[in-house]
Amino acid sequence: MPVVVNLDVMLARRKVRSKELAEAIGITESNLSLLKSGKVKGVRFSTLAAICRYLGCEPGDILAYEVSDDDLRPGTDE
Repeated sequence: MPVVVNLDVMLARRKVRSKELAEAIGITESNLSLLKSGKVKGVRFSTLAAICRYLGCEPGDILAYEVSDDDLRPGTDE
């Protein structure tokens, strides 16, 4: 998947536990875990904003784009 979630890295940099972040932004630890592992198809902007506000970071600190071979083939939109 070309979009990589680096939330675990940002949590480590800020010395914040997943449980603390989940409680602070009002989502379950389970949903936060799914987000951290990249097993979600999307994230609400309001959730992303809450994460950034709490961690004092930018969306680009959490999400990154990596070009993959699939991106180079036409008709691979999902």
